[in-house]
Amino acid sequence: MKRYNYYIFILTLIVAASCAETEEKSVQVTNKQDYMGYLSTNKTTNFDNAVTEKDFWSNKMDATSDTTSVGSLGPLAGAYSTMFDNSGTAAYLCNAENLYKKGIENSAHNKDGFTRSLAHNYISQHRFKEAKEILEESYEGISNKRATEHVLFDVYMELGQYEDAYRMMELGKNNSDFNYLIRVAKWSDFKGDLDNAIKYIEKARDIANARDNKSLKIWSYTNLGDYYGHAGRIQDAYNEYLKTLQLDPENAYAKKGIAWILYSAEKDTEAANQILDSILVHHKVPEYYLLKAEMAEYNNANAESEKYTNKFLNAVNEGNYGAMYNAYLIEVYADENPEKALQIAKTEVENRATPESYHLLALAQLKNNLQQEALQTISNHVEGKTSEPMALYHSALVYKANGDTEKVETLKNELLEAEFEVGPVLFKKIQDL
Repeated sequence: MKRYNYYIFILTLIVAASCAETEEKSVQVTNKQDYMGYLSTNKTTNFDNAVTEKDFWSNKMDATSDTTSVGSLGPLAGAYSTMFDNSGTAAYLCNAENLYKKGIENSAHNKDGFTRSLAHNYISQHRFKEAKEILEESYEGISNKRATEHVLFDVYMELGQYEDAYRMMELGKNNSDFNYLIRVAKWSDFKGDLDNAIKYIEKARDIANARDNKSLKIWSYTNLGDYYGHAGRIQDAYNEYLKTLQLDPENAYAKKGIAWILYSAEKDTEAANQILDSILVHHKVPEYYLLKAEMAEYNNANAESEKYTNKFLNAVNEGNYGAMYNAYLIEVYADENPEKALQIAKTEVENRATPESYHLLALAQLKNNLQQEALQTISNHVEGKTSEPMALYHSALVYKANGDTEKVETLKNELLEAEFEVGPVLFKKIQDL
């Protein structure tokens, strides 16, 4: 009998070791040969073309001595917007904003077009209430109703006005319309129906392909990459990002998507950092530093993690980004400066009363030892209203602090299914709930 127990013990050790090895193994998805050619930092074609466009329209306005020329304002603003998209420099957004305002002021026949463009600009700046105000005013007047309804849907979703958003979406219901499909996809994802969200984006992609419209194809491929990643279809996500780079070799969003796959699925932080470093040469967006900080934390390089976190904070403070990085700032400050995190979280909820804002408020309340207030925030504004992993994780922290172990376990089991989406650092914290 003792000999039998000994064999059982040895077998148990072998199985346990095997399981431990399995947990440490990564999933191989990428191939360096697929993406290395896109990491060159000596080309900035998209940005350079936008600068050329900007100079052309600016010179044209100077030549006519008419700084309010409506025919030049739109293209000039568009050039500045593209310069922002390809550099991350917020000042270009402000340049575009001022030009769109001039367009609204001086245009006799296209005020609503300039208004929608300004609203998109405000959305990029996270000035959602201002976007809503100008769109609703424009919608009541002479305007392209359908086009304005699409942007109003976007704004209402950002502000948590979901009934209004659904109403706008349904006004333009058309399963053959690209703009409708991408919005019903967003609505489906919001409702927790990821399968249908993917189905609608795939339909939109098919339309983009049929039209051979480069910008629509890029939008479709990058968003499909994100949705496939959420669904755990990592190889499919990778393929979509590669398709994006084939069309737009400088596309920073697709490169970041591949970097996340390298880190989260393959645990290859060296290759992921190589991609991020190549992006940061020309596209100096603060959030890349946070990903580098997270990967340093994963590698137990605490000093390096702190260095990149500080780089993020400096980039935000010096970059004139307004409210664009409030959500990130709340999480960064939650442990080190909880009072500041709470202040920003209250502002963010005031700006956009969504479950995504409220779960950050609850986190800040929790870090300020306001456990009961945090629980009330989660119960009233988050629970049952979103399936976004960070919202679920912060909800679990609040429930744990308030002794509700049953809800913690329920959320933990749900979050354990989102390993790729949350990344290794957070996944370890979820396991420890």
